[in-house]
Amino acid sequence: MKLQQLRYAVEVYRQNLNVSEAAEVLFTSQPGISKQIRMLEEELGVPLFIRHGKRMVAVTAPGKIVLETAERVLREVQNIKRIGTEFADQNIGSLTIATTHTLARYDLPEVVSAFIERYPQVQLSIHTASPKTISYMVLDGEVDFAIGMGMGIEHPELRKLSCEAWNRSVIVPDNHPLLNLKRPLRLEDIAAYPLITYDIAFSEQSKITRAFTQEGCSLPRVVLASTDTDVIKTYVKQGLGIGLLASMAFDSKQDQGLQLISAEHLFEPSFSQVILRQDVYLRGFGYEFLALFAPGLTRTRIESALYSSFEEDFSI
Repeated sequence: MKLQQLRYAVEVYRQNLNVSEAAEVLFTSQPGISKQIRMLEEELGVPLFIRHGKRMVAVTAPGKIVLETAERVLREVQNIKRIGTEFADQNIGSLTIATTHTLARYDLPEVVSAFIERYPQVQLSIHTASPKTISYMVLDGEVDFAIGMGMGIEHPELRKLSCEAWNRSVIVPDNHPLLNLKRPLRLEDIAAYPLITYDIAFSEQSKITRAFTQEGCSLPRVVLASTDTDVIKTYVKQGLGIGLLASMAFDSKQDQGLQLISAEHLFEPSFSQVILRQDVYLRGFGYEFLALFAPGLTRTRIESALYSSFEEDFSI
């Protein structure tokens, strides 16, 4: 059995059984992949895939177990390589992070600048996606870790560490009627207008949904939902509705034509989260990045979360 065979089989699995796409990702030939997978199946004595002619159409029951185990083996091989690199040169390498658009745009720029200044020879890659997508990117080993705003997925192999709190505000165009209120904003004020907000804002688990439900207030009519804060602000400027977003995402100098109304008293604060696979080997500069993002997030605390055998509250 060769690691290459495991790598080929796992990539076919990841590419939804499309051998040609797996070959493209691995920079090899389709016949070569098919041959190596056949050899692996012969050695194991069980088929990993169900075939219809030359096409793979499903994964067998033993195949699913083998492929999940192979994924873990390949991650550990990558960890071994990282350990060697760590001791060979601690300041050279790569760090791949997934995060939301809001955090990448408004919360991480200073952190990234400080990190690059400290580690100029580390190649930093940042991918932006929805909260659920970045969780899956961690789970699939596509990134070293993710920094999200909550509302990701739950999985026994993921560890989440809560960091800084963030609150919500309403944004409206200049001269909007809500700016004339002589009292603090209420939930019914928000519900009276079409709403533009994050696409996860009104899920069943959302603190926003809970706030409206507890007050017996009708939920607003969401006319547009997006993971991109700038998209939300653009359509608020167009008069499509009022916006509900993270307070950190408003800049009075850059967001001319818009006004911010605090809604912090209406909703529970949420917390940004660092999401890691339990079996990840994080290099020293990875811990440094997280310490720059959240100074209370020490290496000891992170390792306590990674090596615990149960979910625990590691909030900072």
